[in-house]
Amino acid sequence: MNRFEWTNPASLSDALAQLDSNVTVKAGGVDLMDLMKERIVAPQRLVNLRTVPGLDRIEEGPEGLRMGPLVTLARLAAEPRVNERYGALARAARHAATPQIRNMATAGGNLLQRPHCWYFRQEAFPCRKKGGPTCFAQHGENAYHAIFDNHHCAAVHPSALAVALVALGARIEVTSPDGQREVALEPFFTSPDQNVMRENTLGPRELITQIRVPAPGDGAASFYLKQGEKESFDWPLVEVAVVLERRLGQCARASVVMGAVAHRPWRAKGAEAALVGQSINEASARAAAAAAVAGATPLADNGYKVPIARAVVRRAILAAAGAPS
Repeated sequence: MNRFEWTNPASLSDALAQLDSNVTVKAGGVDLMDLMKERIVAPQRLVNLRTVPGLDRIEEGPEGLRMGPLVTLARLAAEPRVNERYGALARAARHAATPQIRNMATAGGNLLQRPHCWYFRQEAFPCRKKGGPTCFAQHGENAYHAIFDNHHCAAVHPSALAVALVALGARIEVTSPDGQREVALEPFFTSPDQNVMRENTLGPRELITQIRVPAPGDGAASFYLKQGEKESFDWPLVEVAVVLERRLGQCARASVVMGAVAHRPWRAKGAEAALVGQSINEASARAAAAAAVAGATPLADNGYKVPIARAVVRRAILAAAGAPS
């Protein structure tokens, strides 16, 4: 790990004034410390956001949920208002990592963490995500890698909260010294074809300052489901967030987003289309699950993810609808 300067800004404007390409901000610091130890990042200065007041608020009103980037996963999972109206988000926070990490890790840090592909994380491999010419996972050990949009980079997006928030139609407020912008969370995350070395569009002098989730519509329900090798703390093999709006016994709108299957949270548009206008039951859930994995391009060792994704999508749809799984 390189030597670096540490600062504790007293305000948001103080923190923003310090940002440039040689500076990294620290929230919970869980992923950042790993990246620094692995020499993936080597900032000259760390700006500790924990000392900035107001970035850890949770507010819920008629327009929806608003939370600061420093809200911890543990607090988010336990918040009654989130559990009551944004079930997929609460479950995603509750099933991420371990209790110890959930008490440190923050919502903003979870959204911005880097992929955990071992070729990216090991200094010895100059992979495409680090500016090299090769994605070593294409013909290497790829059992945990992407099954969609994986021809340029096969790393999977690591954020559980991102899956739920994209499904819930979240937006984020991004602040820089020049002002603020609001952006939908889904296009905030990028494809490797856009810039293989990035996972999002956050600029070097920008911070996420608020996460906004719209109030659920009438008859809306959501659910998040994760399948891993070990439930207690393992990274997911596949995770799914489902949001359903039903009217007169039929699905009026559906949002189905998968995680751990692509470089970004993967919207299953085929599954959504298969559900709209249908009663939610075993048959319609199976049809939507089959549509969710259509077009998958698994690598040599991760084809098993396809039937797992199909099963997890089906179960999440039925759980969101309150039907037996």
